Amino acid sequence: MLVEFNIVPIGTGESMGDVIAGVLKVVDNSGLPYRANAMGTVIEGNWDECMGLIKKCHDEVMKTAPRLYSSINIDIRPSKPLDRLTEKLKSVEKRLGKSLKG
Repeated sequence: MLVEFNIVPIGTGESMGDVIAGVLKVVDNSGLPYRANAMGTVIEGNWDECMGLIKKCHDEVMKTAPRLYSSINIDIRPSKPLDRLTEKLKSVEKRLGKSLKG
């Protein structure tokens, strides 16, 4: 399954860079495949792995923020193998006949 999530710390001021860096360190150390972008992060794994990682990310933010706002989008397609993180994009690029920026 693919899970896209973002976490917004509330009550820490305007800049979120340090908090987000801490979250991405947790994600990177998890060993799950992921792609970070300017608006969130996409991870790939099974339900327990993904939800467990998101909880760890929330816990990381709560170390320095009195409140957080988080959104989660989930794409579950059991008939497809893992590696959808890259294969979904390759499928679109094939249809376009070119690589996408990113």
